[in-house]
Amino acid sequence: MRRRRGTPRPGWRETVVGQGLVYGTPARMADGSDRPYWDESVHYEFEMDEILSLEADVELLHSMCLNAVEHVILTERYQEFGLPEWSWGPIAESWRRGDPHVYGRFDLRYDGRRPAKLLEYNADTPTTLLEASILQWHWLTDAHPGDDQWNSLHEKLVERWGEIKSGLPSTEMHFAWSSADASGEDNVTVAYMQECAAEAGLDTVALAIEEIGFDPDLHRFVDLEEAPISTLFKLYPWEWVLDDDFGKRAVELMPETMWIEPLWKTLLSNKAILAVLWGMYPGHPNLLPAYLDDPHELTEYVRKPKLGREGANVSIVGAGMDTSTGGIYGEEGFVYQMLDPLPEFDGMRPALGAWIVGDEAAGLGIRETSGLVTDDGAAFVPHRIPQQ
Repeated sequence: MRRRRGTPRPGWRETVVGQGLVYGTPARMADGSDRPYWDESVHYEFEMDEILSLEADVELLHSMCLNAVEHVILTERYQEFGLPEWSWGPIAESWRRGDPHVYGRFDLRYDGRRPAKLLEYNADTPTTLLEASILQWHWLTDAHPGDDQWNSLHEKLVERWGEIKSGLPSTEMHFAWSSADASGEDNVTVAYMQECAAEAGLDTVALAIEEIGFDPDLHRFVDLEEAPISTLFKLYPWEWVLDDDFGKRAVELMPETMWIEPLWKTLLSNKAILAVLWGMYPGHPNLLPAYLDDPHELTEYVRKPKLGREGANVSIVGAGMDTSTGGIYGEEGFVYQMLDPLPEFDGMRPALGAWIVGDEAAGLGIRETSGLVTDDGAAFVPHRIPQQ
């Protein structure tokens, strides 16, 4: 694993905007300059053996996470996740029905010398999908056409939609995002996922989640044309759905209305799963010690809110690195994970976002920042596997 510098493609800004990257906030650097969100002036190189090892790690972590869901449901540990009690039974039912899942992103610490370590699992509403799938593939074919990349995301997404299509209530499927996201990222991500589903043969309809209506006569959710919604892909966190009466109605209407990602993903998208995993697999080489609500024996640790996002409300304690970020999360409780700082390359710290589609490892996206916490100011940088 190496960090390389290169010359950006002529007209790269127009190119990535044309490919859908209409979001991303520039980061202010220490010298006062702005660093673009998409930064192809640098990239990371990997050897194929490293990628094969990472693929195996990701699929193993995915299998461990599914085992953890089964464990939480069997032992009824829902309260540790801060989930409302009325949702516990429906979560178990969603799992036992085998409600289908499509994708997720494991955030990993990796330096090419030690096994990858799981930092967290974005199992419900992962983003940077377009960047990892489409943008960096076009960068590779333009800038390094003879090289390879860990990137079968598009093909596997289309394949996955094809696999689950026969088990859906209808071939018509609705895709929703929140209009409250002013950046456009959620809308673009949903549009890309909608494109993959359409390529697999599904009839797709897009609408903001705030535009979903309810027909009391049909006792069904409906779209703007008053048509019933039978399957809904949503880029909207389950913990937000479950926070009001809309969520209660959504749960009540299952499985006549099917949701993707499924309700059982509430357990995997919650950082409490890190503590569950450590309890089930203590000492595992791909895990860091993690505990709920107390650091236990840890003297150097990262405190993360169970339901935090984009590096908000994170505190780092120990190794002379004490720091914290602001935000609105933490009321639901915290997880304490052993501090294992991201590796440093040329003053930058990369976090690897490794994708799973269905049950298969599917690709890699990298975000890097000079800070200890990968927040919404981290840049996305591409990667390649040089041809031997």
